[in-house]
Amino acid sequence: MNLDLTGKNALVCGSTAGIGKAVAIELAEMGANLVLMARNEEKLKTAVSEMDSSKGQKHSYVVADFSDVARVKSAVESIQNPIHILINNTGGPPGGPIVDADVSEFISAFSMHLLCNHTLVQGVKQGMIDSGYGRIINIISTSVKIPLTGLGVSNTVRGAVGNWAKTMANELGVHGITVNNVLPGATATERLRSIIESKAAKTGKSVKEIEAWFDDAVPMKRVAEPYEVAAAAAFLASPAASYINGINVPVDGGRTGSL
Repeated sequence: MNLDLTGKNALVCGSTAGIGKAVAIELAEMGANLVLMARNEEKLKTAVSEMDSSKGQKHSYVVADFSDVARVKSAVESIQNPIHILINNTGGPPGGPIVDADVSEFISAFSMHLLCNHTLVQGVKQGMIDSGYGRIINIISTSVKIPLTGLGVSNTVRGAVGNWAKTMANELGVHGITVNNVLPGATATERLRSIIESKAAKTGKSVKEIEAWFDDAVPMKRVAEPYEVAAAAAFLASPAASYINGINVPVDGGRTGSL
């Protein structure tokens, strides 16, 4: 099985922590040159220094805040080398019932997720076409399949990104570019920690009780580690996944109640 990414350039968004950083680590270990993108320059410098370079890989970073589509566009345009692998990943919208959500929350989330993803694809697709290698992987959520209670805005926007990705897969497939979605379930990240703490505060239960609830909701009786989600994204980025296109891959320990 060919998992070698030597000579390939990967742009990994939201790559200073959590799933994004875990994906970057996997891709570097497979031989890819990385461009990390996030909003905190100091954390980017640290993350770059931690990436494997034993195969002669060259790693760099660009600073961009996903709340600013124009800045994201400028950042991707500043990258000199063609990008062969794009990992679209950014933090999810705040939780809450959809009926209480302000219109501005939908606009903000749509911009951060769908518009930034689209801007990045437009910035890298020609390089993928010219080089004959393209992998676009979107880190979304299992809410693409089944909406999650209390995440109204996120459910809405994630579904839009899923359909955008499928449409993009249909259009770019002729160029040998694949577009796939990885759907993490509950994963041990800073975002999950904040969700657990918020639920504990609202319900009066302890953090340990809420953690146990998340664990118990999964057939495997635990939440994922970021590297477990990253492994799915890394495989989809590899030459071995050349004929996998336009699909959703849940990485949730079996929690999602549908095929």
